[in-house]
Amino acid sequence: MPDPSFVHAAFSSIASRYVTANHVLSLGADILWRERALKMIAEWKPKNLLDIATGTGDLALAIKKALPEVEVLGTDFCRPMLDVAVQRGLTHVLEADAMNLPLPDACYDAATVAFGLRNMADYEKALREFHRILTPGGHLLVLDFSMPEGVLAKPYRLYLHHVLPRIAGLLTGNMGAYDYLGDSIETFPRGEAFCQLLARCGYLAPQALPLMGGIATIYTGQKPV
Repeated sequence: MPDPSFVHAAFSSIASRYVTANHVLSLGADILWRERALKMIAEWKPKNLLDIATGTGDLALAIKKALPEVEVLGTDFCRPMLDVAVQRGLTHVLEADAMNLPLPDACYDAATVAFGLRNMADYEKALREFHRILTPGGHLLVLDFSMPEGVLAKPYRLYLHHVLPRIAGLLTGNMGAYDYLGDSIETFPRGEAFCQLLARCGYLAPQALPLMGGIATIYTGQKPV
């Protein structure tokens, strides 16, 4: 599991260049992945939504634009990232640890976390905390990197462990912030393993939707009514 102090320091150091780095490193695919997530969120028709580990606000801002009727709060434990999110137009933010949210039980109809759960110290504890703040029948969406299988596996590993950190270092000025990325993706539970984790944390009907051959995956689950 990632060390919280390292993650905080790493993201603090790259906050101002994080958005550009993401788009370049994913070749713009992260925008398409969020659009797919938006379609799923729209089907749930939530009145309010908590975007956890919102970072610089990419997903939260996309939700606000596509679904202006939804009340969106973005939360993150890294203040410099939140400051960038505010500068980009995210008006409601909360600095908080995702595993100990200062929010009452059953207060949000939906919760999302994009490319953030993998950086948390305890996946199960975090998922149970998200479950706590969801209203009965509320939905969780997790978007994160995964590992493709088959012919894509070998070239993707080469890019992930050898090419991506170098490009990221040039873009952000901090290669060390991305050195751990490949290993964190390799060890993050994916596919059926993540669905089983969701079920263990109390979510109904967990599903996994692989994107671009499994380079990323959208996971969803619902809190029982």
